[in-house]
Amino acid sequence: MSIDFRNLNTVWASILVETLQHLGLTTAIISPGSRSTPLTFAFATHPKIETIPILDERSAAFFALGIAKKNHQPVVIVCTSGTAGANFYPAIIEAKESRIPLLVLTADRPPELRNCHAGQTIDQVKLYGNYPNWQIELSLPSVELKRLKYLRQTVIHGWEKATFPTPGPVHFNIPFRDPLPPIPQPEAITLESKFPQKFFATVQPVLRTEYLPNYDLIELLKNQLKSQQGIIIAGLAQPEKPQEYCQAIAEISQTLNFPVLAEGLSPLRNYSQLNPYLISTYDLILRNHNLAEKLIPEIVLQIGELPTSKQLRSWLEVTNSHRLIIDKSDHNFDPLHGKTTHLRISVKQLAKILTPEIILNNYNINYLNLWCKAEVKVRENIDQKMATINHILEPKISWLISQTLAKNTPIFIANSMPVRDVEFFWVPNNSQIQSFFNRGANGIDGTLSTALGIAHCNQSSVILTGDLALLHDTNGFLLRNKLVGHLTIILINNQGGGIFEMLPIAKFEPPFTEFFATPQDINFADLCKTYGVEHQNISSWKELQQLLNPLPSSGIRVLELQTNRQFDARWRLDNLDKFAEFQHF
Repeated sequence: MSIDFRNLNTVWASILVETLQHLGLTTAIISPGSRSTPLTFAFATHPKIETIPILDERSAAFFALGIAKKNHQPVVIVCTSGTAGANFYPAIIEAKESRIPLLVLTADRPPELRNCHAGQTIDQVKLYGNYPNWQIELSLPSVELKRLKYLRQTVIHGWEKATFPTPGPVHFNIPFRDPLPPIPQPEAITLESKFPQKFFATVQPVLRTEYLPNYDLIELLKNQLKSQQGIIIAGLAQPEKPQEYCQAIAEISQTLNFPVLAEGLSPLRNYSQLNPYLISTYDLILRNHNLAEKLIPEIVLQIGELPTSKQLRSWLEVTNSHRLIIDKSDHNFDPLHGKTTHLRISVKQLAKILTPEIILNNYNINYLNLWCKAEVKVRENIDQKMATINHILEPKISWLISQTLAKNTPIFIANSMPVRDVEFFWVPNNSQIQSFFNRGANGIDGTLSTALGIAHCNQSSVILTGDLALLHDTNGFLLRNKLVGHLTIILINNQGGGIFEMLPIAKFEPPFTEFFATPQDINFADLCKTYGVEHQNISSWKELQQLLNPLPSSGIRVLELQTNRQFDARWRLDNLDKFAEFQHF
């Protein structure tokens, strides 16, 4: 039992930390500051919690987010009072929207030092608005046993709210009076002799169980899934057990004989051997208007969030087919506001329910074959086109690395153009590559720091990012000496925001270049030298492949590919609609 009985604050903070450790906490990220001293002491001296100091609060929060994504367990972030906590905000928003458990501990001044210009003091109560799953301001520290029990049970409840029923951030605002360092106080010292030995006996990891579907749900499924023409859409997902997730969807697909439209960021693309009806080129297929008309489904089984594809979303909106949305969280996953029914169950539960005996599906073999044949043809067209491209072209990067990375490699895909090229061109494979992303709020905040969190104490990892997303988070390089493991950064340097070249605003010059493309003239080799990070310019596809497999075991490395964003944008506009230009199979 790691209780520090030197003063009120050390007792309070160490009971809080010990409770979290009993619940299963393994990692805490601390940003420096004075008011958080008791928390810093308690975490830094705990023998069973890895505690990592990180200067920049925004980077610290995203680093924690990456670790939580990887481990599917809460990670603690700690900061001092004042604006320090405000820098956590972008990561808290992302955690809420992408359902990642974070425990946010903001130290604060006591009530008598607020609203009187005491310095480094802002209103931190409900600082993050409605984004936390739950939020509370703890009482001031005390060594009264009744108050210590209150602290223990409140921390347990906070952990539960961060993990169940839908994971997300929880905010504890924690006021402390002086003395902040462990300066002895008699009332705390005398507590040690009478402190209950079994104080933490009932504190244990929270058990998560899935409820059993009732008769009404089974009847609903039987009635809705009698359709002859149906599809499954497997959207954005970072499941804790990807192979089980993919296996469950494969079982559903083969029971119903529905094709599976799999988002590029979905693990399904990296477990393709499990599913004979996998469709990876749906965005390109649906650009063929004749095909899109023939492929209209009667029923859609949507697994989690919709894919990124605007083409798919527009098609779904126009067809207005009934969608059954499968996700056990309490979120609304219908941005199209269509004919939808949310079923709050997991894919694994659904696979158990949908047995051939329950679902008597008289499926249309021609409809299924039409999807599968279109997939084969479009995939052939993509592969043939990519094989002939020798110069560095941004769309080919996703196509190539999906066939290059070693088995199980974790890869973080940055927002803007990388996620879209992955959706267009990521080749289905059997490499079990682990894809990660921040698609909750879809921002570029914390891109590098999140990837470093995923790489920390993990298999050698990769991030695919554009130059602006990397520049937005260069403070992440301050983590270089804290990283245990390796991260390779595949940097697409097109000197600006390539995604904006694809939008109608690109035709309006001025102000397009200065205010939207925002070209940068940073020398990344010099930037990397400043941080002591390895840098290489990549001039050929063969060189890139050789450097991606195998990966180093430690450190951070930048592999820079310089591209022309205007040329790449024209290439996409010229080619995306052509891959599915065929009338007959």
